[in-house]
Amino acid sequence: MFQFENCTFHRSSRSGIARVVLRRRSVRLPPARDWLRRSQSATSRNTMGQPDLFAKRTFAEETERVTAGAVMWQDPPEIRLERVQADGLLAIRRPGLLAHLPPPWPAAQAYEEIVVELKLAGDHLDMSAVERALLRRQARQVQRVEERAPSWPGETPLWLAAPHVPGWLRQARHPVRFAPGCYAVEPLGRCFVWVAANELPLRDELVPFLVARSGQPLDEFARWVAPRRPLEWVLSMLQYLPMSMTAREELLWRFARTGDPEIDARQDRILEVLLTANPKMKQRLVDEGRLEGRLDEARAALRRVLAHRQIPLASEDEARIEACVDLATLERWLGQALAASSAQQALR
Repeated sequence: MFQFENCTFHRSSRSGIARVVLRRRSVRLPPARDWLRRSQSATSRNTMGQPDLFAKRTFAEETERVTAGAVMWQDPPEIRLERVQADGLLAIRRPGLLAHLPPPWPAAQAYEEIVVELKLAGDHLDMSAVERALLRRQARQVQRVEERAPSWPGETPLWLAAPHVPGWLRQARHPVRFAPGCYAVEPLGRCFVWVAANELPLRDELVPFLVARSGQPLDEFARWVAPRRPLEWVLSMLQYLPMSMTAREELLWRFARTGDPEIDARQDRILEVLLTANPKMKQRLVDEGRLEGRLDEARAALRRVLAHRQIPLASEDEARIEACVDLATLERWLGQALAASSAQQALR
């Protein structure tokens, strides 16, 4: 495993984003979860960078697991060109284990490392953004040549994960699809792989790339991945990825009481932290709770009046009263019940 420390990540298309730095492999390092706690604290004042941090954290935590140790995420070393630095590096340690994994993983077998760029929903995918990514890849290539020897024959490819392939890239570069969601982009060919996350199949081994989805494909991914990952990760996904409100609310409802005291206590603590960080939402929930209490009181008063006046309620009448969430309507029904001779007259 590996240990991370916080520092500043500079990138012209984004404001200050927390980055992670991998220590030497010869040192025994604690789990990435320790880094998560520190990095979340260090970036709490920079919410604009949180989706990028979440995506890179997912790569850092998931890559080694889903590839069974064949590939390890690293933060790239700083290149001496005014802080030219990519989002991350994939260090290929056991390429033979990648052959059975879904693409693009098998394409990594021929390399020692891969430069990774992550473009999430809402990020720029214009020509300048892509050229900057290619510049960072080329800078790393130059750095490796200087480190190894001028005669080094290797290549450091670029994998760019984004929701889709932009139209201008299809016209200008004619990317060649070699697997679902995987494209070789000319003139670099297999040294420049575009991973279109919206087109990838829902596979556990592809979760690091799937977080770059957008729109309905992102909703589908969120519903699929929620039962497959720890609660803390799912809550981070709900907080940082721009899925629809319908999908977000549906997933939140899944976190009902489990009956396990330890899990329920953990969920309560997570909810407490989230509400403390968002006082407006906390007040909204308080207000909604007060309204629900007044609705319950109005329903109970209406039923008492009808019962006192010996007006029976059919099952559909009971259902109407219980389903009503408008306080003014319940109060109107209560007033009508004082003189009504039937439930139909009271609830009109």
